[in-house]
Amino acid sequence: MYAIIDNGGKQYKVSVGDIVKVEKLDADIGTEVSFKAVMIAEGETVKTGSEVASATVKATVLAQDKYKKIIVFKYKSKKNERRKHGHRQPYTAVKIEKIDL
Repeated sequence: MYAIIDNGGKQYKVSVGDIVKVEKLDADIGTEVSFKAVMIAEGETVKTGSEVASATVKATVLAQDKYKKIIVFKYKSKKNERRKHGHRQPYTAVKIEKIDL
C-alpha cells in the first residue's frame, strides 16, 4: 500500500515506514503532522479524486535541517562581471506512520 501526498507544490510517493524529506514545515521534532492524500493504491486498486477526499497520511517529524550547499555562479564573458552565491534549501524529515482512508 502506498499513497501520493501533496506538500509545498510537490508530490511524494510514500508508504508506511518511509522517511521522506519534504519542504520545511513549522513543526517541532517529535510532533505528528498530517498530509492530504492525492492518490492511494492498495494492490491492484487505485483510489483518486472524491474517493480520497477525506484521506490523510500521518507522519512524525524527525529533523529540521538543510540540504547540501549548491553554488550559483553567474558571469559575463569579457566584462569582468562575476557573481557567486551559495544556497542551502531547508527541509523537514518525516517518518510516515499511518495511511488513513
